[in-house]
Amino acid sequence: MIYRIVHRTTYKYKYPVSVGNHVACLKPRTLQHHQLARNELRIQPVPATRTERVDYFGNLLCFFTVQEPHKELVVESRSEVIIEGNVTPLPQPSIPWEEAARLLPNDHSPAGLEAYQFGFESPRIRTRPEFASYALQSFTPGRPMRDALLDLTARIHKDFRFDSKVTNVRTPTEEVFRKRRGVCQDFAHLQIACLRSLNVAARYVSGYLRTYPPPGQPRLVGADASHAWVSAYCPGIGWLDMDPTNNVVPSNGHVTLAWGRDYGDVSPLRGLILGGGAHTLKVAVDMEPLDS
Repeated sequence: MIYRIVHRTTYKYKYPVSVGNHVACLKPRTLQHHQLARNELRIQPVPATRTERVDYFGNLLCFFTVQEPHKELVVESRSEVIIEGNVTPLPQPSIPWEEAARLLPNDHSPAGLEAYQFGFESPRIRTRPEFASYALQSFTPGRPMRDALLDLTARIHKDFRFDSKVTNVRTPTEEVFRKRRGVCQDFAHLQIACLRSLNVAARYVSGYLRTYPPPGQPRLVGADASHAWVSAYCPGIGWLDMDPTNNVVPSNGHVTLAWGRDYGDVSPLRGLILGGGAHTLKVAVDMEPLDS
């Protein structure tokens, strides 16, 4: 399977921007089950400078500067990603979740050391007793890590309503927890907060989701939009991915763009501008298969 993904971001400013420095995180990662075949980043106005590098988490970034006055900035990423075979299903069985939490601090393998950093608070995710209490309804004593993760994912999907009007990128996780509403970013942050509150390492994954619903059935939330899900670490097994927005285990319809501690590490486009005043933002994502 080959997916073609077009991610277009348009900023329109009330007044001209004289200079803008930006960072784009719009190049999908190459992983075991999917490979980036092609990526092109189109930027208008054409930047005066442009460089690429890999960040601390292994994500692929593009730094660019626009130095001519402009009232509109358009950044379009065009990618082709090859999905090879089927995503490996979750292992069955797995160790009890308490053992996974206990083993992590003493896991000095490269994978364990990398995972350990995702067990702490981050700028947008705090650990709280209320998050631990909510998670413990799924993480009962002796329950296998896999089963506890699946149950927590299902409960978040059931207890929280998708509503794009009640939150924004700066809404605290505590507020999402109280309102029981939000979007995929909020639900990923919430599940990570629950896991970290139990000393389970978890990271934020950004990417894309494509689905073909059966005739007469609704399309999964997140289709034709950037998406977010969660990856939790289990010593001896590795990373286990969960999509709380749709209550599914990420599969061949999920394409990973980047990962980090929270959304702030993997924002698709961020930067600093001089001028501009008020602005409007429009984001459009199209993900379609090139073959069947």
